Amino acid sequence: NVKAQVGIGGWTGSQFFSTAVASQNRTAFVNTVVAFAKKYDLDGLEFGWSYPNRQGIGCNTISPDDTANFLAFLKELRANPVGAKLQLSASGSLAVWNDASGNPSSNVAGFADVLDYIAIMAYDVWGPWSSAVGPNAPLNDTCAAPANQQGSAVWSVDKWASAGIPRNKIVLAVPAYGHGYIVKKEDAFQKNSDQKLTKYPPFDKNNRPQGDRWDDPAGVDQCGTQNPAGGTFTFTGLVEEGYLNKDGSPKLPYRFDSCSKTAYVYNPDKQVMVSFDDANTFDHKGHFIKNSGLAGFSIWQAAGDYNDILLDSIRKAAGFKDKN
Repeated sequence: NVKAQVGIGGWTGSQFFSTAVASQNRTAFVNTVVAFAKKYDLDGLEFGWSYPNRQGIGCNTISPDDTANFLAFLKELRANPVGAKLQLSASGSLAVWNDASGNPSSNVAGFADVLDYIAIMAYDVWGPWSSAVGPNAPLNDTCAAPANQQGSAVWSVDKWASAGIPRNKIVLAVPAYGHGYIVKKEDAFQKNSDQKLTKYPPFDKNNRPQGDRWDDPAGVDQCGTQNPAGGTFTFTGLVEEGYLNKDGSPKLPYRFDSCSKTAYVYNPDKQVMVSFDDANTFDHKGHFIKNSGLAGFSIWQAAGDYNDILLDSIRKAAGFKDKN
């Protein structure tokens, strides 16, 4: 029952999406993706545009007409005999795609007619660009202080549904990775404790840690911009680096945030704190998927899991059949 799909775009591959779906290039782009799907006998295509009418990596072409042009492209693709049979999906940002004014669109219902589903990327809400160490992928944040409400899965699903995407066409994208930060011991722990981690501690913005073996090293990106190491740790990397035990339980000082339903672990020797999703997080998100009537989940990325700890947790909570 495995289906073969290919993703087009992504964070580092969205530089010319705007140009490709513009009226003068649209038909050529449709013909290109159709020929590609036929050549490799694909079951579907996933469009990961980061982002329509909003800058992503830093050097993407953007236009006020991006979202409208994207819809026009998908309609033309669906009108093609090959495109009509493909499973088509798109990655959605936390906020609904921008309209021509540069603000989140209030109505994207037309996309529900041409896409099988939209996968909402409810992660990277907090990261090394933030003011403090916060949840990478909060399930909810209405229980947090107003200054710490930066968006969440619950918030995002509500926004997309209100803009016209049925909940049964929404997939929740969840992360098998977390963001790492350099945090001093005196900031990491609560007063008079060497085990209890504090909430939203400050971190060293000028010194990003190297993450696990899959992390991007420091270097120049597609835009020619020098970047530090990514500072990310996969769930597998957290096990391999000694932050977690092989069963996914914490090996070092740990905190589970009851508001965002996300986890934190801290290595006092390296002074590295990681905000991530663990099995408990995935259990809560699985129940949210089931109770909200969503289509399911996607994960970035499955190879980052360790012995299917995360996948088993979310599948069970969402009520999916056992994979065996």
